[in-house]
Amino acid sequence: MDKRQLAQTTTDPKILDELSRDKDWLVRYRVADNPNTTPETLDYLSKDEDSDVRCHVATNPNASPETLDYLSRDKNRRVRCRVANNPNTSLKTLNYLSKDENYYVRRGVAENPNTTPETLDYLSRDEDFVVLCRVSNNSKTSQETLKQMAITEENYWLKYYIKNNPNCSEKTRRYLSALELLKTLSKVSRPYNN
Repeated sequence: MDKRQLAQTTTDPKILDELSRDKDWLVRYRVADNPNTTPETLDYLSKDEDSDVRCHVATNPNASPETLDYLSRDKNRRVRCRVANNPNTSLKTLNYLSKDENYYVRRGVAENPNTTPETLDYLSRDEDFVVLCRVSNNSKTSQETLKQMAITEENYWLKYYIKNNPNCSEKTRRYLSALELLKTLSKVSRPYNN
């Protein structure tokens, strides 16, 4: 068995730690992807020169919150995107990433089920449409944030997601239903009066 295959299939943490120092980036990449790699080895690989290796560290379920926090400052946006999507990412790090210049990273934060209602409220004013859709879809988005989005947002799909969010209040649902009815009625042509 060659090193690449071994890095992908072994369950032995000691072998994975040894292979994490290999010169072949594909070996290190597969170690970073292996679910049996320890948090300590992943921390070592989080400083790897290859961004693909760091990306796989950021998606590994064994990556520690500290390692993910370190990777949240990576210059490569793909790495930061993966940190934003990792369920082990700390609330502090998710809040930090919610202000990232790259909308793909902010999209990941808006979709992460661990993102706090306060961070989702901040993201509810984002200029990126997909970020707004993910905020309106997130089950942690507060009733108040959904209400404000229902009032300020014009897009049909956003209103649809808001209305179908389990946290949407009945009052906000009625408001959105009334808006839909008014829009429908405004499209109905009126007969001429004779």
